[in-house]
Amino acid sequence: MQITDYELFAVPPRWLLLKLETDEGLIGWGEPIIQGRLETVRAAVGELIEGYLLGTDPLRTEYHWRKLYQSGYFRGGPVLMSALAGIDQALWDVKGRHYGAPVHELLGGHVRDRLLVHQWIGGAGPEDIAKSAAQDYARGYRAFKLNNPREFRPLETTAAIDRAVERVAALRDTVGDDALVGVDFHGRVSKPMALELLRRLEPYNLMFADQPLTPEHGEAFAALNDRTSVPVSTGERLYSRYDFKPLLVDDAVSVIQPDVTHVGGISEMRKVASMAEAFDVAVVPHCPLGPVAFAASLQVGFASQNVVVQEQDLELHDPESSQRLALLEDPETFQFEDGYVERPTGPGLGIEVDEAYVRQKAQTEVNWYNPVWHHEDGSIAEW
Repeated sequence: MQITDYELFAVPPRWLLLKLETDEGLIGWGEPIIQGRLETVRAAVGELIEGYLLGTDPLRTEYHWRKLYQSGYFRGGPVLMSALAGIDQALWDVKGRHYGAPVHELLGGHVRDRLLVHQWIGGAGPEDIAKSAAQDYARGYRAFKLNNPREFRPLETTAAIDRAVERVAALRDTVGDDALVGVDFHGRVSKPMALELLRRLEPYNLMFADQPLTPEHGEAFAALNDRTSVPVSTGERLYSRYDFKPLLVDDAVSVIQPDVTHVGGISEMRKVASMAEAFDVAVVPHCPLGPVAFAASLQVGFASQNVVVQEQDLELHDPESSQRLALLEDPETFQFEDGYVERPTGPGLGIEVDEAYVRQKAQTEVNWYNPVWHHEDGSIAEW
């Protein structure tokens, strides 16, 4: 069997889908994307496939990963690893379909029958957050994540810290102590303010505080982790096992959140999870993306003991109305109940992409860029 062709489809609101074709008629799908850098990743995917993969055997997933990563003198980083991630997902999809098995069975077999998923909670203030959380709790979710705070100056007032804490308090009060609550600082908090905000959030028994600092300040994570009872987390802006290695060695995190679309795909995310397991670090995969990325992430989650919660932004509770799940032939592919997603059993990634619908949506211009925030003095704020 040989790889013969590929196509890329940009679909709203901000996704890039890869279709990988073989001479035996087997097709694999992947989702290579950096949100806001779609065209850059599109070019990288084309370079990698045309330069290294066409005419080769798609079943050699490990060899192809090493070739795409190691053959380039300049390697790693968000663009190349996100391109590699989508290709790797598609190769595993082909491989699973060839053997008639879900990818997680090829990774060693499933270690669980269902996986807890967390729901993202939005809202401008505590009242909005409480309302949104109550609705999602009623829909069955038992794990939640809140982006908090918003614009946060390098040195902030007590009132600004109070507002951030009030948002978390509203979420915790609404869902109670039987639910998991995580907070994503999103890299918006400076080192001088991070420890104080973590200290104020300790009474709310968080499952994690994600990205308390940006990746540029990775050397400061260990000190934060030592000085707070809140599990410190990061990972969505790390792109390989080599990026995670110093954090694990330095005991700088309690939770990691690799993204299967940025961390080099299924092959690399599996290795990252195994590395973390050796350090007793939990894995909560990042995945606010489309159903192809979600399906790929699940394959690692069902084969990895230390993957404990899976992010999703697909409206699993109401698949028929989900614009994201409409990309699948069967929007109810992912079975959601009591806050969990059931183990997928279909071959490969376990999904069937509605190619006709994807082609239709690909006619829409997709030019999403993340917002640019400013502080009140006009300087750039972290988004």
